[in-house]
Parts: sequence; structure tokens; C-alpha cells
Amino acid sequence: MAKKQQAPPKNFEEALKELEQILAEIEAGEIGLEQSLLKYERGNFLILHCRGVLGAAEKQIEILSKNEAGELVAEPLNTSPDHPGDSSLPDDQSTP
Repeated sequence: MAKKQQAPPKNFEEALKELEQILAEIEAGEIGLEQSLLKYERGNFLILHCRGVLGAAEKQIEILSKNEAGELVAEPLNTSPDHPGDSSLPDDQSTP
């Protein structure tokens, strides 16, 4: 079976949605073998795409988490302002 060029999804969310749909169709067992193989190939393409997007996001977060000296700083991500050490608050608003 010749591999054809896969069209990338519009965004990460669309890729996940399509991947879930493919999985449901294959698991249902209502499509033929050849169609299942095509869907499987598309699913693999989408998984690689999602891994690439997640890897790029991880690198971006890593860059944003470096201190002035360029060293990585490991801090928990707290999104609630009532948690001590919330990195999203200015220093004068954080609780000790």
C-alpha cells in the first residue's frame, strides 16, 4: 500500500478529536480491513503531530521557566491566588 501525503490538522484540539473518532470507528469493528489500515495510518500521523505540538509546548515552558542566570527553576504551577508561592502573583501580593 503506497503511503499518501497526510494533511495536518488545523490545531491540537482538532487532531485529538479526529484521533478519538478514528479510535471509535476501529474499535466498533464496522469498517473493513483496508479502511481500518488507512485509519490506522492516519491515527499514527495524528499521534506524531500531537507529540510534536506537545514537545514544542514543553520547550516553550522550559524557556519561560529559566531564571536570570539561565538555570531551570523547578516550581509547582499554582493557578489559584490563595495558594502560597503562586508564581503568577507579583512578589508583593504572594503570601509567605
